[in-house]
Amino acid sequence: MEIDKEKLTQRVLEALDSIRPYLQSDGGDIIFVGITNDLQVKVQLKGACDGCPMSMQTLKGGVEMVVKQKVPEILEVIAV
Repeated sequence: MEIDKEKLTQRVLEALDSIRPYLQSDGGDIIFVGITNDLQVKVQLKGACDGCPMSMQTLKGGVEMVVKQKVPEILEVIAV
């Protein structure tokens, strides 16, 4: 089955937009970098999230959970 990367990207962006306010309320933000061919979403953490000791927990327990819930095709979210 062929995956429409454009539609997938749009759905991922919508998922990220849904959690962005929570990150921004803590002084951080997230930037979409891309989707790999093996369905990993690459993101960059900005502001207070960049280098925060809790950033991996936020990424895996928050961002990845929401993205995978809204876009089940995605296998993982990774920070670059």
